[in-house]
Amino acid sequence: MRAPSVAGSVPELCSWRDGATRQTIVDFVTAVTTEDSADFVPPEQRIAVFDNDGTLWSEQPMYVQMAFAIDRARTLAKERTDLCEHPVIAMAAQSGQEKALMGLGIPGLLELVGLTHADMDTVEFGEIVRSWLDVARHPTLQRPYTDLIYQPMLELMAYLRTRDFRTYIVSAGGTAFMRVVAEALYGIPPEQVIGSTIKTNYVHNGAAPRLIRRPEVDLINDGATKPGTIEKVIGRSPLMAFGNSDGDFEMLEWTTACEGRRLGVLLHHDDADREVAYDRDSTFGRLDRSLSSAPQQGWLVVSMRRDWHTIFPEVT
Repeated sequence: MRAPSVAGSVPELCSWRDGATRQTIVDFVTAVTTEDSADFVPPEQRIAVFDNDGTLWSEQPMYVQMAFAIDRARTLAKERTDLCEHPVIAMAAQSGQEKALMGLGIPGLLELVGLTHADMDTVEFGEIVRSWLDVARHPTLQRPYTDLIYQPMLELMAYLRTRDFRTYIVSAGGTAFMRVVAEALYGIPPEQVIGSTIKTNYVHNGAAPRLIRRPEVDLINDGATKPGTIEKVIGRSPLMAFGNSDGDFEMLEWTTACEGRRLGVLLHHDDADREVAYDRDSTFGRLDRSLSSAPQQGWLVVSMRRDWHTIFPEVT
């Protein structure tokens, strides 16, 4: 797996166009980090949370983790015919069923991941993910998935960290999957990744103890679940929350309703020329309720088309 950019090594927000959107972010950060400001917040309370799929990297035409799970299902179906008795595996193993799989959403994705990666330990799972990312390519752009992260968001996270913010991923994606890439791509350590999980068992069979992954879903970290997992893991409400879909509605709503100055930000995929344009009718990353509610909630809507000079990092 290669990282297209080392998070934190880029000039401040140089991929953001000058304008009201960029200025709103800078003004907010300045206000909460300047000691004589009425909105000053001590460093230990400076927390920013980011959704992952569609907010930090591409989620079209399907979630990266779903592409990974489908590939894994097709490999295993050839080796273990018993797995094909499960309808989700059988669907994934057949070509031309991608649209039907997409309709299963996050619950179906996690079920597929659980079934195709059960009875292995967490270290082995991470190695499989890493190996897949080394060779997998986006189906239309034909670039590694790890190239398809958003340069302006890399700069934003690096900018916040220079102002003593702690940056967290809070996503419906699988925690174990995201932890493989989060530090290399975003500069976010594994302990600051909060996602969906499957059940694990602690096993000691006379050799070294292991954490074995089970096929059952433990937690789907989406929608109204996100504020609770933030409270459970971090123990503080964020000052800033970033998302791109209706699955992020409650995270932004809760963040901006908390006491003191807060900022909720929605990324709007409206650039069909440089990426993909989608919102209200999309299977992945549907942005309908959140987009309609943004004005009354006071959330900042970032237009990829108008507000970003560039979308993806240059890779040498």
